[in-house]
Amino acid sequence: MRQEYLCVLVNEYGFELDQIGEELSVTKRGAGQARADLLVWRTVVEKSEEKLPLIVVECKADNVSIDPATYKQGANYAQYCKARFFVTHNNRQTRYWNVDHARMMPNYDEIENIPHADDSDKEIEALIARLKVFKENEFADLLHECHNVIRNREAHDPTKAFDETAKILFIKVFVEREMREKKQRKNIFSVEVLDEQFGDDPLNDLFEKTKKHYAKDALFAPDEKINLKRETGRAIVKLLEKYNLSDTSEDIKGIAFERFLGRTFRGEIGQFFTPRSIVEFMIRMLDPKEGEVICDPAAGSGGFLIRFFEIVREQILADADREYIEFSEALTKDARLSESRRAKLLTTKYAEIQAGIDQRTEGARLWTLANRCIYGTDKNDRMARTSKMNMIMHGDGHGGVHHWNGFLNVNGIFEGRFDLILTNPPFGAKVEGDEKILENEIHLDEDIERHYERQHGGAYKKARAALKAAVGRSIASLFSLPKGEGSKINTEVLFIERCLDLLKPGGRLGIVLPEGVFSNPSLAYVREFVEDRAFVDAVVSLPSETFKASGASVKCSLLFLRKFTEGEATSFERERKRAYDDTSDKYANEMSAERLRLQASIDAATRRKPRDANAIRVAKKSLTDYERTMLSKITDESRALLKQRFDYPVFMYEAAKVGINSTGESDDNELIPNDRLPTGVVKSALEVFQDYRKDPVPFLV
Repeated sequence: MRQEYLCVLVNEYGFELDQIGEELSVTKRGAGQARADLLVWRTVVEKSEEKLPLIVVECKADNVSIDPATYKQGANYAQYCKARFFVTHNNRQTRYWNVDHARMMPNYDEIENIPHADDSDKEIEALIARLKVFKENEFADLLHECHNVIRNREAHDPTKAFDETAKILFIKVFVEREMREKKQRKNIFSVEVLDEQFGDDPLNDLFEKTKKHYAKDALFAPDEKINLKRETGRAIVKLLEKYNLSDTSEDIKGIAFERFLGRTFRGEIGQFFTPRSIVEFMIRMLDPKEGEVICDPAAGSGGFLIRFFEIVREQILADADREYIEFSEALTKDARLSESRRAKLLTTKYAEIQAGIDQRTEGARLWTLANRCIYGTDKNDRMARTSKMNMIMHGDGHGGVHHWNGFLNVNGIFEGRFDLILTNPPFGAKVEGDEKILENEIHLDEDIERHYERQHGGAYKKARAALKAAVGRSIASLFSLPKGEGSKINTEVLFIERCLDLLKPGGRLGIVLPEGVFSNPSLAYVREFVEDRAFVDAVVSLPSETFKASGASVKCSLLFLRKFTEGEATSFERERKRAYDDTSDKYANEMSAERLRLQASIDAATRRKPRDANAIRVAKKSLTDYERTMLSKITDESRALLKQRFDYPVFMYEAAKVGINSTGESDDNELIPNDRLPTGVVKSALEVFQDYRKDPVPFLV
């Protein structure tokens, strides 16, 4: 890393080797072993005269995450030697910092870049004043300000104002990436540059380039424009131009983006956003691993998919780093190797490991994660676009996200495919019994169908054929839970069945549901449907204010299931049949005698002269009622017997503090390990669950 960045300093920034020092102490004698990877001086003379350096560079291995501890280390080194700037770097991430030695620590701010060798003092000051990254609530506040400017000047409703804000954000991300990839020093996303353009609509000209860049993702319609007056667009660019969106940390962008949407739209589209603390808890409960495939059929902003991507990416990078360290340690122990031979082997191994995880290389581990393991749909076109944008901003994985009805198969999303499903489906609405599957809504171009056939084989072809055959039928008719043809059903109930269908045998599900699903007597058949297909791993009750900031007041719980494997499903069916047979045998003699008695009454009424039609009808009804009563009794008792025989513990937890309050602000959180556990809480719910999984007996009451 150090040698590669040294080349960057020389070849891209124009510094001479004689201006740069490697592995130099930044402390005075006796002050420890603080050694900077690289120190850079303004001139060769200043270095030779041991003047204060301009820049400190702190490098980390490719697969070691750069985090606040790294920033603090770089800041400390810069503080020791009074350097004006420091850089934290590995091949995945380079961040630039300005140090203000007139301030108390922490006295560093992130900036867009470091000075080039030929920059004057004036240019350095301009650099510091130019692009900067967002801090904490800054991004949310700025988005809110942009949104208000559009609403006030254009009289757009909140959702349309959001659409226009999103388009400009896409332009900004595109421009910043172009600047980085092409090593451009001039920021063309600025009022100054837009004012220099001679076209009638320079912002839309830039939007056309952005649309071409994202064309394969179908984010925008071919004829889509930015629907703002020139001066409104100029005002938004002016608000955003000094900030560096691409280099702002993913946590800040994600949290701010969701907070902005929740605050701006409330019940209008805020309901599509699951609080970060809930997302983190749910995904940690399912404990995703590399190679597993995830789906969210009601993806909203893509929060579950993004966090899955981040967690598994970190696993891959940590594993690659472990592999390199173990190889290096093995070489060190081999006394037969010369230093040059050891160095060559290390270099070869490093290149091999990096090639194996390179996200730009088809088939590599990170490429596979981003392109073959993450899928989602949302019926709302705005949310599908938002989810895609969110994924792009978080490092990618957006290709598997589609604007599509989550109840219907599309591309890589079909039955029996997924190891994990995490979702927060829409509540309160119903799927109408007459809502039909329409040809134009499921149409895909032939080249797209062929592409996914090559990717997924016969299973995909079969799934698409079944969907085409269902055109004209109701969506509800594809499922078992709706009670009869033409009946309507709650969307959250139908999503339970959809998720179980999408899972592989043994797959895991985490789903947010209104508590009525767990307690309403009329929905007992739904609970039995679940119990017949999956193990209930856990139920975690949430406080009623959890989703209030998103405009939803329904009290919810989190349900965690594991779908039966084929062997477990066979065992369950065997036990169910045995329980039913045993219960039927228990009442066989009693029922036989009662049937004979009731049949005798029917026969007697039939023989009576004159014939009494009403008496015959009453006698037959008595037999029918008895049969119905006994069938219900046997069904209920056999169900209870089945639960005794197919018994297993279920983790249940009632949470009072989940990291978010009713206004959407951060709060104490007892769900996951963190520094804001509520008073009296020793272990988080996640830790208690992990203990329970090792030995569930102590948790049974």
